[in-house]
Amino acid sequence: MSAGERLPGSPEPMHRWLAHGGVNIAADSWGDPSGPLVLLQHGGGQTRHAWKGAGETLGAAGYHAVAFDARGHGDSDWAPDGVYGMDVMVEDLKCVIEILGSKRPVLVGASMGGGTSLTALGEDHVDATALVLVDIAPRVEPEGVDKIQAFMSQKPEGFDSLEEVAKAIASYQPHRKAPKNLEGLAKNVRLTPEGKYRWHWDPRFRAMRRDIPKRQARLEACSRNLKLPTLLVRGGLSDVLSEEGAQSFLALCPHAEYVNVTDAGHMVAGDRNDIFATSVIEFLSRTVPVRGEPVQKPHEVHPHHEGPPGDVNDIP
Repeated sequence: MSAGERLPGSPEPMHRWLAHGGVNIAADSWGDPSGPLVLLQHGGGQTRHAWKGAGETLGAAGYHAVAFDARGHGDSDWAPDGVYGMDVMVEDLKCVIEILGSKRPVLVGASMGGGTSLTALGEDHVDATALVLVDIAPRVEPEGVDKIQAFMSQKPEGFDSLEEVAKAIASYQPHRKAPKNLEGLAKNVRLTPEGKYRWHWDPRFRAMRRDIPKRQARLEACSRNLKLPTLLVRGGLSDVLSEEGAQSFLALCPHAEYVNVTDAGHMVAGDRNDIFATSVIEFLSRTVPVRGEPVQKPHEVHPHHEGPPGDVNDIP
């Protein structure tokens, strides 16, 4: 099941893997597979393509960067049961790690992907060498979340043209220059039999219940449990993660490092990939060097550890 047909020119996934429950996961990779593994997880409503620039830069620096579409997004399958949330995303992450040889990865997660990474580590589901959270923390701003929800909810029947899609994106990201070539939008939408352009994600993902206070409490507990090298990257223009929200995370995880990319919004890697990639590589060069042992020693993972009852979906 999907939102429609892929448009001509949409990049084919480099890899396809079976994840939790038999859901097919699409992925791209860059760099030498023998280098330290860096898993890039996008935000809700995004795809693996959000990481292309960062993935290429990490690959050129000697890392094995892998970005994959979350279930219900991009070229990955929709969940047969329509269930999306941190718990099932963690299960998919565990499957991807196993497929890639059970290496201890660096986890890089933006927004939803950051919530998945933080849950996986804070509740001891996976072992990793380092964590990079991109414009996400336990405390987020309701107004910014509402803005994302409104963007994702517009035109459920579909857009009439790629020009209309471009205008919708521009209204959400006014600080970005409008693309001169609309062909790049092809990977973000699907074409319905009626000739409408719909977003690539499963509408049931957008319709899921979101309990922000419960999510915050859960991720705060996860943040206190972090022991591995951690970097928080915030977009200075973000309306989702405020400076106060960033500082509250740093209080929960005092050893974490912090970078504020002043002229980037919530989509930090897309807005200023140059600064983002440089900051991440500088952090990794000290904590997970390409040739050398990671700073964080392996620890025992408890695969049957359960979080609080009831899955709470992350924000996009």
